[in-house]
Amino acid sequence: MMMGGTTSLQSRRRTGRRYTILVLVILAVIAGWTGFWKFAADKAQQTIDGWRAREAKSGRIYDCGSQTVGGFPFRIEVTCDQASAVFRSNEPPLELKAVSLLVVAQVYQPGRIISEFHGPLTIGQPGKEPEFLASWKLAQSSVRGTPAAPQRASIVFDDPVVDRVTGTARQNLLRARHIEVHGRIAEGSVTNKPVIEVALQLDQASSPALHPAAAQPINATATARLRGLNDFSPKPWAARFREIQAADGRIDITQVRIQQGDILAVGAGVLSINGNGRLEGQLRITMAGLEQFLAAIGAQQKIQASPNMDKLAGALDRLAPGLGDVARQQAGANLSAGINMLGEQTTLEGKRAVTLPLRFTDGAAFLGPIPIGSTPALF
Repeated sequence: MMMGGTTSLQSRRRTGRRYTILVLVILAVIAGWTGFWKFAADKAQQTIDGWRAREAKSGRIYDCGSQTVGGFPFRIEVTCDQASAVFRSNEPPLELKAVSLLVVAQVYQPGRIISEFHGPLTIGQPGKEPEFLASWKLAQSSVRGTPAAPQRASIVFDDPVVDRVTGTARQNLLRARHIEVHGRIAEGSVTNKPVIEVALQLDQASSPALHPAAAQPINATATARLRGLNDFSPKPWAARFREIQAADGRIDITQVRIQQGDILAVGAGVLSINGNGRLEGQLRITMAGLEQFLAAIGAQQKIQASPNMDKLAGALDRLAPGLGDVARQQAGANLSAGINMLGEQTTLEGKRAVTLPLRFTDGAAFLGPIPIGSTPALF
């Protein structure tokens, strides 16, 4: 009886020791993971601080009303309430204010930072009433790399809306179902002749304030490469574009596709920047629905009101009074047919189409001979 009791007691003691060892191992793992999380959190915070310092060198100053750190055990989360940004390099300077900003990094990948923005966002000059108001369902950005060696960055919006605010009145500037912008260093390195690739995607985007033709939603994708940078050190984008111009660099539009209702256009080409900071160059565009596009932008009125048309009409009127007006009417009526004759007839995704040059001359854009608008100066 005593031997059986002794064996049972020894067995219970061994079992108790195993449980004790197991508990100690678990406690050691928890302590080790806590230390690792604290180390990773410090590294992530250093990376965030590094990005803020890099942005500050470009004239973009970020601040928080209050900041907290959490996310244990698997993530590092930095919450910035009453987030603000001042873009001093803009003329005039701009100040952005949002309700909050959540910055997240995984413990095992502190060099990749994901940010989520909570609106609404106000935009205006520092110390003045906001001029623009933005809201969205989701706004998220992702940055990979280190401040000294950035690799790629992305920003995504779901259901963004941007309004111009004047007192109590609002004017819609932009509305979309989805917007994405991606950037990466495609060739070279941060310190040696980087080639920056930028990709844009718009889903159901409209901008009635830009032009009446832009009130109808469009879907668009575009990819471009910027060549001519010496490095990718912190600086405003206006300075980068000046650097590209000084180096005789270029903007390679490798692919663009735009669809609006029955209008569809695809193209590619090369652009440069002149000494005025404006675009020069040409894209080869294939377009289906040319007639609808010309009607939407008011091309007939542009042609009939152009200085060249005035000169031609005046000369015809001197030959026979009233002949100039007839020429104006015919120019408008036969515009689509004339443009189609100038272009190369083809098909695009099963639709009848025409291929034409889209030219940029000191920022002014021409589709074939038709002026369609102008682009702003890049610096």
